[in-house]
Amino acid sequence: MGTDEDVRTGRHCIFRMHVHLVFVTKYRHSVFANRHLTRCEEIMRAVCEDFEAEMVEFNGKTNHVHLLVNFPPKVAVSRLVNSLKGVSSRRLRQEFPDLVRHYWRAQRLWSGSYFAGSVGGAPLSIVKQYIEQQNRPL
Repeated sequence: MGTDEDVRTGRHCIFRMHVHLVFVTKYRHSVFANRHLTRCEEIMRAVCEDFEAEMVEFNGKTNHVHLLVNFPPKVAVSRLVNSLKGVSSRRLRQEFPDLVRHYWRAQRLWSGSYFAGSVGGAPLSIVKQYIEQQNRPL
């Protein structure tokens, strides 16, 4: 299932929750160079810290980025995504004026949609089997 180092504690819970996020640029334009992705990672790490989340991994290509985020149960994934996309879009467009030329109509860096997948832990079949095998009281 993982190591004990992955397990985090909150005030009333113990957790290990990871989500794989993928953000695609508006119109799937190829706009990112290495310098853009490096700064995007820095910005997104700071946003994660504000949510008491940890960005475990980050990488990207010219038109999308992948993130692996460890987050506490009090954080709604949709709120985290909105902040990650909103802050990074605003900051990147301010710091890199060359990005703005790709979005003369939309004034947005990211597509409105995103991918979010839960990751880590045991496969669903194992969890289902474990729950089925619990002894119900008489």
